Amino acid sequence: MKSQAYIAQTMLEARPRPADARGDLITLSRAIGLVFLISWILFFVGIVWFLYTSYDADYVSRYAPKYIKGFWTTLELVISSLLLGGILSLPLAYGRMAKNKLLNKISFGYIYFFRGTPLLAQLFLLYYGFGQFRHFWQDINMWWLFRDSWSIALLSFTLNTAAYQAEILRGAVMNVPRGQIEGAMSLGLPRLVTFFKITLPQALIVALRPYGNEIILMVKGSAVVSIISVYDLMGETRRAFSQTYDFQAYIYAAIFYLLFVEIMRRLWDILEHRLTRHLRRDGS
Repeated sequence: MKSQAYIAQTMLEARPRPADARGDLITLSRAIGLVFLISWILFFVGIVWFLYTSYDADYVSRYAPKYIKGFWTTLELVISSLLLGGILSLPLAYGRMAKNKLLNKISFGYIYFFRGTPLLAQLFLLYYGFGQFRHFWQDINMWWLFRDSWSIALLSFTLNTAAYQAEILRGAVMNVPRGQIEGAMSLGLPRLVTFFKITLPQALIVALRPYGNEIILMVKGSAVVSIISVYDLMGETRRAFSQTYDFQAYIYAAIFYLLFVEIMRRLWDILEHRLTRHLRRDGS
């Protein structure tokens, strides 16, 4: 009697080659893709070669501390706005899921506006628009918020990311199985306890990847605050370029952004891997 291994090997040899694998090894689409890949490789190699051949120690020693200072400003702005926006997103997400029509409409209008309009337009609206009502803000002791570029940038980013985080949280909460909530109701747990102890922890695991994407988008979007004289990383880059007219200033800024985004992506992958290890069969 023939062994099972022999029968399996015979079946594999007799199996016809897939139709999509019988074609030419080099097709038009593959050739175009290969050309684009080689072009990108040459482009990055050219940038590295340009930075190597045009390296200026005086330029680096003069502007490197300013780049680092601007980077920390960017980091402070992004982290602060994300934390404040996360707090604001909780009532917004609750309002979007509420059965009360008034709360639902208010939350929907807020999210619709801040997700449907450009961040730059929102920043200008706060910086130039609200600043025209100086006497009104002074009368209610709120002028301190609208007279400073940093405060305006923080407020604009907080309001913007709160809308996105609210939708992320709402989608994650709706993804939690209904049986989990029904089980909590059968035990007589209050709604707030059910939300914070059962629903929210599971929803945050689902929302990990969208939250990571939001962080990366906020880091890249933070470059717009340089327009209103906030000297973040891009603001320091623009100032360095205005003093030297050397376009490699923007290359260094791009390198800073790339490094930061890559570090955040790696850290978020590690965090997601650790928090979701109970969902994998191997438990690794």
